[in-house]
Amino acid sequence: MSSPTHVNSYYAASANDKALRPTLSGEHRCDVCVVGAGFTGISTALSLAEKGKKVIVLEGSRIGFGASGRNGGQIVNSFNRDIDYIFKNYGDDIGHKMAKMAFAGSELIRQRIEKYQIDCDLKHGNVFAACNEKQFAELKAKKHLWESHGHNELELLDANSIQAHIGSERYVGGLLDRKGGHIQPLNLVLGQANAFEALGGMIFEDSKVVRLEHGIPGKVITEQGVVVADKIVVAGNAYVFGLLPEVEKKAMPCGTQVIATEPLPEDLQKQLLPTDRCVEDCNYLLDYYRLSGDGRLIYGGGTTYGARDPGKIESIIAPKMLTTFPYLKDVKIDYAWTGNFLLTMMRMPQVGIIGTNLYYAQGYSGHGVTNSHLMGEILADAMEGDTERFDVFASMPQYPFPGGRMFRVPYTALGAAYYNLRDKLGI
Repeated sequence: MSSPTHVNSYYAASANDKALRPTLSGEHRCDVCVVGAGFTGISTALSLAEKGKKVIVLEGSRIGFGASGRNGGQIVNSFNRDIDYIFKNYGDDIGHKMAKMAFAGSELIRQRIEKYQIDCDLKHGNVFAACNEKQFAELKAKKHLWESHGHNELELLDANSIQAHIGSERYVGGLLDRKGGHIQPLNLVLGQANAFEALGGMIFEDSKVVRLEHGIPGKVITEQGVVVADKIVVAGNAYVFGLLPEVEKKAMPCGTQVIATEPLPEDLQKQLLPTDRCVEDCNYLLDYYRLSGDGRLIYGGGTTYGARDPGKIESIIAPKMLTTFPYLKDVKIDYAWTGNFLLTMMRMPQVGIIGTNLYYAQGYSGHGVTNSHLMGEILADAMEGDTERFDVFASMPQYPFPGGRMFRVPYTALGAAYYNLRDKLGI
């Protein structure tokens, strides 16, 4: 039997830790069993280990195999639905509580990197780039909104000043968030996994969970072993199927595509992104890009609803890159890959508890880097009796996509096409 491997991405090629953890066999006992070794699972496990708990993590493939090891590597604050939307749709009480958490994920990431000396190419600052005047007006409103909730490290960029950050004529303005940033995401999750193991935690790879047995304690069963745990956390996001069917029907896996160029000359790097910030535009189907630690341009974009892996990723993303940077037409693409994230109908994280001891968190809808780290800390606190932040998320209703399993993909794609057209028309 062959060992599981990561997809052929730049992140896998530049991973600091390529060691394969053992496969679960036999019976093990612990305080908490975490299903999934991505950002949510490892953040939860590390937070619990810091509290002195005995924790076992089960991963069906490799640490960071899913979105955590394939994403754009951007540290973006707040949630998919911003603070104003939350106030409007969930009320003042939830709005104020969510606002207090909107910028906490990025702080936690930096704290972890410093505390555990994680080598993951951390760079500071991200730019939201407006492709039309409507989007620029929305960025002005975002700046006012975030500043009203205590985030004051923002700078509005007009059509001239944005070119100090992005070597492209594509944008009419932007917003610089100095609390944002970017990282090599697979190395970030691997670094936290190493920290967790140093605290006594155990990680088993190639150990796909086939069944959960509810109860106190509960049982987490793989093909070759079983973990008996007082509490269980399901944190597989878009890569867990069949374990929580009632939860899964309220979310939909989606794919995004990424390419990485060959290492670029330093003068070309300075031409592309002079201040080395990461960038995402403000379109509904957005483009995002940044420079890696070794000077490659990592460029991603597009969404494939239903998580179908598209063929010829380079042919999808390279034209987007050349629309932004036409002068890269002769640059070689070294890597191209796709990965799945989990979208919820409300575009808010899906968080809850089943019975008294089975917790779940997923569905960050494109804001997983920061939200998943925060959620790990929130889940760990909740299992220790501090449920204040957990209850905020758990109280927010989640709804299934219209059309059921058969029609949710075409309905969602149709909606995305509508908003994509509005972006192109600037309305």
